[in-house]
Amino acid sequence: MRILLAEDERDLNRIITRKLTSSGYSVDSCFDGNEAMDHLACAEYDAIILDIMMPGTDGFAVLRSLRSAGKTVPVLFLTARDSIADRVKGLDLGANDYLVKPFSFDELLARVRAMIRTAHGSAQNLLTVGDLTMDCAAGRVTRAGQEIILSAKEYALLEYLMHNAGIVLSREKIENHIWNYDYEGGTNVVDVYISYLRRKIDGGRTQKLIHTVRGRGYVLREDPA
Repeated sequence: MRILLAEDERDLNRIITRKLTSSGYSVDSCFDGNEAMDHLACAEYDAIILDIMMPGTDGFAVLRSLRSAGKTVPVLFLTARDSIADRVKGLDLGANDYLVKPFSFDELLARVRAMIRTAHGSAQNLLTVGDLTMDCAAGRVTRAGQEIILSAKEYALLEYLMHNAGIVLSREKIENHIWNYDYEGGTNVVDVYISYLRRKIDGGRTQKLIHTVRGRGYVLREDPA
């Protein structure tokens, strides 16, 4: 899942980016509101973490522009401003959550998971398709009770497929949600990682879950026997 982080404290930005990346997220990070607006004009995100007091355009203005454009991506305000008035303003502008500095990174990750879960209409951290289960809180994947070990990028790709189970996703859409602007790999990266997942998820099994839809992309679904 792809996240935009806009935080002008560079050390904190770096630490948050590292924590999110190690948890399987693809992260585009920037240091002011103008950069955030540029990123939002060029990419789709599954969640956004915004500081309020940033150089250029502040977080309130970024959120106001985002919601005025009809974009419903979940937004968490991460800020040192903890007054009730600031919280009310942020929530009324369309923020989904609010976390005050200093904060626990475990809590930040839990709030990000909750925002993404809610955005996809899921009430819990468990995603299930057939006998395939992903525990988003524990970062654990099993099929028929057997644990499957995935790399961070494989996990992110599978999570995106599971959140969109039954929906055909184009290669472009998958790439835009899983890889950030820093990626410099080949043009067939989606096909390569889909093949990795197929070997681990479907290898040696009669019931296949990952399907190719010719000319359209890929879909995760349980086909009837």
